Amino acid sequence: MALPREKNYVFETAVRQWECSYAMMSVALDDALSLRARGELVCAQQQVRMAADLLGRLARALLGFCDAVNKRARRIEKLPVVEPMRTEFFRGDIAQSAASWNAILHRLLFGDRQRFVQKMRVLCETLENLDREFADTADEISKGISVQPSDGWKMLDCLHYDFNTCLRETEVVLKSFLRALPSEQLTAFAAELEAPVPAKRLRRMRPALSRASA
Repeated sequence: MALPREKNYVFETAVRQWECSYAMMSVALDDALSLRARGELVCAQQQVRMAADLLGRLARALLGFCDAVNKRARRIEKLPVVEPMRTEFFRGDIAQSAASWNAILHRLLFGDRQRFVQKMRVLCETLENLDREFADTADEISKGISVQPSDGWKMLDCLHYDFNTCLRETEVVLKSFLRALPSEQLTAFAAELEAPVPAKRLRRMRPALSRASA
């Protein structure tokens, strides 16, 4: 079902911004992988640092969306019906575990509201955890302290894939939420989406165990 014009504008504006950020991040990561394949390790390390920064910016925007939805959801009588996250759509342990947990809770909980709120919580935590893991792995690679550099690069590719899946989940949630959002709340919600994103949450940095080349 198509959204009304005003709601569709909010949807397309948000998605366009997210997709642009994701595209820039993907290009940076692809460049880093290409540079590494050509043996240009220093440039690859610099590029992977840029990819992590770009992913962090997008993660903040998506987490800001989650916060806005969670606040607005309290004022909406009927929240949209959601499907649980599916493990087969993800590659890595972080996202697969989150999807599995979400599927279990989806079966145990009754009512669209509980299921919607629970999915938002799991999706938000998964985005944050993927961003943190990507940043930590990229940091080790860029500093040349990764214990298993090859595994680290593979991990970045896996995290990138799973983050993309979470982005698609977020876009679906946005559309369904806009459909349920009362029209009189649309302007305020749109303003919340466009508000400056707060500083990134502090990451727990893992100790460096040894130094290795990229």
